[in-house]
Amino acid sequence: MKTKEYTLHTEREGLYDVTAQVREAVRESGVQSGAAVIYCPHTTAGITINENADPDVRHDLLLGLREAFPDRRAFRHAEGNSAAHLKSSCVGTSQLVLVEDGCLLLGTWQGVYFCEFDGPRTRRFQVKVLGDSAVG
Repeated sequence: MKTKEYTLHTEREGLYDVTAQVREAVRESGVQSGAAVIYCPHTTAGITINENADPDVRHDLLLGLREAFPDRRAFRHAEGNSAAHLKSSCVGTSQLVLVEDGCLLLGTWQGVYFCEFDGPRTRRFQVKVLGDSAVG
């Protein structure tokens, strides 16, 4: 399957549920057994898997990351977004999700999130589905 690319427009900071797009890529791929790689090609954003039932979890994750990686005067990066680079490195820029019977093997409360740490921006992320399209 060819890599599928998606675009989204973000606010200053946020976690964006992209689970539906990842499921769409899996469905379109025809892969029955394999894995989906979700990748973010940006250095101030990331991809994570976390709870998708309670929106307060997103709030709390962002709050925790802000407290763990605050802006500091001592940062030397000229663009002034070093905290966003740290958050991106901590969260990571990709996730791998198993696919079985043509479905993502996410837990009951799990969703896939695009993490914006330096918006607003127009961002991209890619999904590559690898595996066997034959049933059985």
